Amino acid sequence: MKNNHIKFVQGNEACMEGAMYAGLEFFAGYPITPSTEIAEALSSRLPENGGKFIQMEDEIASMGAIIGASLTGHKVMTATSGPGFSLKQEALGYACMAEIPCVIANVQRGGPSTGNPTHVSQGDVNQTRWGTHGDHAIVVMTASNHQDVFEITVEAFNLAETYRTPVIILLDEVVGHMRERLVIPDHGEIPVVDRLRTSVPKGVDYHPYLPREDGRLPMSDFGAEHRYNVTGLFHDMWGFPNNNPKVVKGLLRHLVDKIENNVNAINRHKEYFMDDAEFMLISYGSSARSAIHMAKEKREKGLKIGVLELQTLWPFPSGLIREKCAGAKAVIVVEMNMGQVLSQVKNALDQPEKVFLANRIDGELLSPEDIKSVLRIIQGKGV
Repeated sequence: MKNNHIKFVQGNEACMEGAMYAGLEFFAGYPITPSTEIAEALSSRLPENGGKFIQMEDEIASMGAIIGASLTGHKVMTATSGPGFSLKQEALGYACMAEIPCVIANVQRGGPSTGNPTHVSQGDVNQTRWGTHGDHAIVVMTASNHQDVFEITVEAFNLAETYRTPVIILLDEVVGHMRERLVIPDHGEIPVVDRLRTSVPKGVDYHPYLPREDGRLPMSDFGAEHRYNVTGLFHDMWGFPNNNPKVVKGLLRHLVDKIENNVNAINRHKEYFMDDAEFMLISYGSSARSAIHMAKEKREKGLKIGVLELQTLWPFPSGLIREKCAGAKAVIVVEMNMGQVLSQVKNALDQPEKVFLANRIDGELLSPEDIKSVLRIIQGKGV
């Protein structure tokens, strides 16, 4: 292992390193706590490696800038936190409708509104899924440690290019700001998906929204060899607005199905102590660190506790949840909000009454003791 492959970094810096590894070429953003370090690091790294960095006047403009850069053939990214993410929603919906690959990092803080800028929260889970209006699908990834932050960032770019879709990296303040060892792999160790470009020659009719047999949509760099239309309206395979009910239904089904029908391929998760678990902890982000610590401690005392760490929050892995929790006496969802993943877990299981919540909503990191308190209550009920 070369020493220059080992770094001691913040989670935000690990995200930046993953983006560079994936081939990031253009970043547009606006500073906001607690994500600013991503932009700050890229402001020097991107130009040094032939990329472009621009600080925009606000979050709406930042989203518009990466959409434009992606259409011209570049891998793109922006980074923000809750209030800025709220401002991005209209353009995020446009990227969903127009099938524009892009990556958006949201390092969560307390909310709503200005909320608690320098403290941790995981309150944006539902916003990532439903923040923009209308029926749509979205890919949202997260991680609890810096090695995984690096890897899911690379995967976010891969999924964006594979499915021609926005992908959200949902971190939280604790993961973003704590420091850990990061080993940067040699190029080629982690697969990197490049932009799929059309083979249609210049001067031949190009259909920007006509999928191949494998479902992928080859792209042509906007402003280069082909002229085509891009719109947020429902559109036909040429990209021109079309409100024919058959076209509208077909496009909407395509936008949703290309994600939801591939949940097993998209899903990423980690398992701890689950072979004989009687009690299951389901968690993500920095909360998962406390869940893993608590489970390990209880295991040493003979209590059979397992942990399922979710690294894909959307599309939600309901099938995985049903499979892994089928034999559990009780399931505890560990998160720092009022139960946003809890509701999804309850919907996934045949016995929602055996699902409980261990949470904090006060800006403090959820601790192993917080989880133990809930477990004692459950055990006191004779579960």
